Amino acid sequence: MRAVVQKVTASNVSVDGEVVGKINSGLLVLLGVGEDDEIKDVDYMVDKIVNLRIFEDENEKLNLSLLDVSGELLVVSQFTLFGDCRKGRRPGFSDAARPDKADEFYIDFVEKAKAYGINVQTGKFRTHMMVELINDGPVTLLIDSKKNF
Repeated sequence: MRAVVQKVTASNVSVDGEVVGKINSGLLVLLGVGEDDEIKDVDYMVDKIVNLRIFEDENEKLNLSLLDVSGELLVVSQFTLFGDCRKGRRPGFSDAARPDKADEFYIDFVEKAKAYGINVQTGKFRTHMMVELINDGPVTLLIDSKKNF
């Protein structure tokens, strides 16, 4: 699995002009599922993201997690994170999971994040979405359950 994680003061996602998910302070997660991902990848990603220490403590050090600050989570499916741009000018998406698997893992990610007691909002799977955010910091991280960047 791959994720772009952005610390935000606010974020929302709309489909056909209607807001379907909205958060205040927390994390926007663009989440991609790979063809070779397993359930253990979901578990790894949820644990990693909700426990990332990227929020400031009283000394302005990045020492607190989403859980520590009672932050919110907006999760948006993003198969294009598996776009391979190394050859030619058009990305290839053969490493992205097929829609049925991607949807299953996306839903599993959301449910496991909710189990931490976090307010989790989502986009709408397999639709054209418009995402708005106010990136705080800015803090933006790339996380992959199989690779280091």
